[in-house]
Amino acid sequence: MNRTYIGAAVAAALGLAGISAHASCADPQVVAKQGLFHALPAAVAQSIMANDASSSDASFENIVGTWHVTYTVEGQPFADAFIQWHNDGTEFETIDLPLLGGNICLGNWKRIDANHFSRNHIGFLYNNGLPNGYFTETEVDVVSSTGKAYHGHNTQSIYDVNGNLVVTVTGTSSAVRLAP
Repeated sequence: MNRTYIGAAVAAALGLAGISAHASCADPQVVAKQGLFHALPAAVAQSIMANDASSSDASFENIVGTWHVTYTVEGQPFADAFIQWHNDGTEFETIDLPLLGGNICLGNWKRIDANHFSRNHIGFLYNNGLPNGYFTETEVDVVSSTGKAYHGHNTQSIYDVNGNLVVTVTGTSSAVRLAP
């Protein structure tokens, strides 16, 4: 099964639940014109803020930088992304999903040990450009001994606008560091 079929299957499943498969930040012009604003449930915001990325040594530098990441969902190729991991414990991602649905997400991370890192990632979901939920992704990554690659396992949970869990899927990540 190729990426198109997997993407279509995920989109169809989410569409049946009234959720779009695209995540990103909202267009402020659309929000202002249409009065669209949906606050994240307080529990989600508190969970994100509780993730302390502080480190007692410089081993966090194994992950800091820009990476090209390839994702799978349920064992099938899904998407490619560029992620910047910052030394303050935040990360920023742009992914090759349709622009209309959005393709920019963000999150935070913390060091588990010298080569293992845990990432908490979040984004809004859209249906034809209108907010209709959000997703969270948790991931544990292992950086290679050379510091030039990492791989990991993730779980994505999709929620509707009321914070109700719609579906959970698992996947993997495989990344190579981009030279500065």
